[in-house]
Amino acid sequence: MDYLIVPAAFIFILGSAVVLHEFGHFLVAKLFRIRVETFSVGFGPRLFGKKWGHTDYRVSAIPLGGYVKLGGDESNAPLEGASAQDIPPEEMFNLRPRWQRVLVALAGPVMNVLTALAIPFAGAMMYGVPATPSPVVYDVKPGGAADQAGLKPGDRIISFNGTEHPSWDMINGDALLSPGKALPVVVTRNGQQVLLTLTPALRLENGEPAGFLEFIPDYGGLPVVVGEVFSGSPAEEAGLKTGDRLTKIGSEDVKSAGQVTEYIRGHSGQIPMTLVRNGQTVQVTAPERRLDGARLGFGVGEQFPLHDATVGLALKYAVDTNVQILRLTGKALGQVFTGQRSVRNTLSGPIGIYKAAKTSVERLGWDGVFGMLGFLSLNLGIFNLLPIPVLDGGAIFLLIIEGLLALIGLSISAAVRDRIQQVGFVMVLLLMVFVIGNDFVKMISKEPERPPAAASSPAPNPAK
Repeated sequence: MDYLIVPAAFIFILGSAVVLHEFGHFLVAKLFRIRVETFSVGFGPRLFGKKWGHTDYRVSAIPLGGYVKLGGDESNAPLEGASAQDIPPEEMFNLRPRWQRVLVALAGPVMNVLTALAIPFAGAMMYGVPATPSPVVYDVKPGGAADQAGLKPGDRIISFNGTEHPSWDMINGDALLSPGKALPVVVTRNGQQVLLTLTPALRLENGEPAGFLEFIPDYGGLPVVVGEVFSGSPAEEAGLKTGDRLTKIGSEDVKSAGQVTEYIRGHSGQIPMTLVRNGQTVQVTAPERRLDGARLGFGVGEQFPLHDATVGLALKYAVDTNVQILRLTGKALGQVFTGQRSVRNTLSGPIGIYKAAKTSVERLGWDGVFGMLGFLSLNLGIFNLLPIPVLDGGAIFLLIIEGLLALIGLSISAAVRDRIQQVGFVMVLLLMVFVIGNDFVKMISKEPERPPAAASSPAPNPAK
């Protein structure tokens, strides 16, 4: 599988995210009748294609992205080549009104964001929306963070860290990124609202501080299912398989994935488990051996039921999913800039994307492929809006500056514009070198490899 399916999935994910981005530029440029000289799937030498009208639709040798060459746009000439000399002035990008050039530049990121919204929207319309239960506390670890905050079994969380009616995704995400920080929590208990302050317990996960609430959620008896078993792990040695439903761990009936996590963390010896596999009850015993001192090497999560979705409900689900990704991504990047989180474990380049794609494909198949495409497309769209020369955001920012200068009779010379583009190329090149080098450092690191953190409630919990 790794030798064919995973590389193909990686090329599809990364290539699609970039090609869709470029298609946004292409579409709006065509709408404004701007000359599009080239629409290339891939970079480098042309392999094959067809010229329709004035546009060369081609497939190029390096299948990791693509580009659109607009007539009269020399900003990326080192990569895309110079424009033809016989383009009529009315079809040249650089001679169009600024508002049109802004819309063309903006169209790429917008297409990425629309793609990120379309994937969960289509999934919701085809399969339904996962019915996540209300955030109710099932059990509290004695002496843990939740216990110290005064949280009790049966409490329903109606506000967490300032967010009203939070989902489990939001609660877990904010807690993971807020170790040791006091977070305001409002719960309902016996018909009364109770204001509490909860400080997530600090633990190191993947070499980074992470916050844990130390209570078990009440998911209303949803099935707890093994999502993945890592090769060579104690869980594989015990005989666990993907799709197994956990019904008992030790002497406890399994109520949630969090309960399984905490039980394994608190027991260092052999752990008996009762499973349901293909309708049959199976007994397994996990060995004493642990990974990193506390893990057995398998992922587990609740199996949420799916409810039929209307267009409105599917759209809300798509928006909420992407907003949650942006919230957590923005918060993690903010912690990088403030020194609370290392750049090394936060940023990834092509190798990191490949590993994430591999995990997604192996765990979730096509669902993982399209989920990864949506995640990458969203991040690509937002990243391209940064005001860095060469990126779309830099082009938009420069056009806005030009417009403001024009109000007072000033302009930016061609020499200054070229120098700005050169600075932008250097910045992007340095960033690429850094993230690729960072990927290699993580590959050769002596630290044991851990699976990536779960991105949503239905995904398997990797902390076992």
